[in-house]
Amino acid sequence: MQRYFLDSPFDVDGKAMIQGEDGKHIVKVMRMNVGDRIIAVTDGEAFISEIIELFSDGVLISCNEGPLSSNEMPVQVSIACGLPKGDKLDLIVQKGTELGMKAIIPFEAERSIVKWDSKKGDKKVDRLRKIAKEAAEQCHRTVIPNVKPPLSFKQLLVEAENYDVRLFADEEDAKSAEPNRIADRLKNVYHKQTVIVVFGPEGGLSRKEADSLVSAGFLSVSLGPRILRTETAPLYLLSAVSYEFE
Repeated sequence: MQRYFLDSPFDVDGKAMIQGEDGKHIVKVMRMNVGDRIIAVTDGEAFISEIIELFSDGVLISCNEGPLSSNEMPVQVSIACGLPKGDKLDLIVQKGTELGMKAIIPFEAERSIVKWDSKKGDKKVDRLRKIAKEAAEQCHRTVIPNVKPPLSFKQLLVEAENYDVRLFADEEDAKSAEPNRIADRLKNVYHKQTVIVVFGPEGGLSRKEADSLVSAGFLSVSLGPRILRTETAPLYLLSAVSYEFE
């Protein structure tokens, strides 16, 4: 069954409207009819629903069954990544959504070559949010990851205060005689905790940034002996978390 995220929850009678792009997709692309069933997601829960009325720009649905079992990650992992070049951020958002991330927080790192264009920034964030939504529907999630507008490094440190566990990927840690392995760091992470993991852009984090993260309560973590691309590292981490907790 097709899956759609509702803009508004079901009313007291168990009914809801689907309009906008999703409504047009149901009516004009999928060509669904009254009686067809979909999975409607609202407030982190999924429900089997039936189309009870068609409109030119959407449908009225009725909740029939649910909530269905959730497949969300037991821990809430947010990815903070230094702004990368090209369309790498698109890939991180799409694949990170598939792998269970809770949110993505781009930030302006010292070594970020790309500078965020404030005039076009809103459109870029909207595009990334659309990518996250489509990926969440495709992989049957019940939560769309939160795509936040880019922060400065100082703003990132303030944002991180809201998390239970704070980690950052550090190349220097990987080179040490006794690197801090992901598995060891995850031993101190528990179900339902919030985790933020910081990754640098191409070229990694500067030592000044790494020292600032440590001062802010972050723990360094090694991603193994090989140097990973900026778009690969977050996905490696999310896969490790999934293996450990799922």
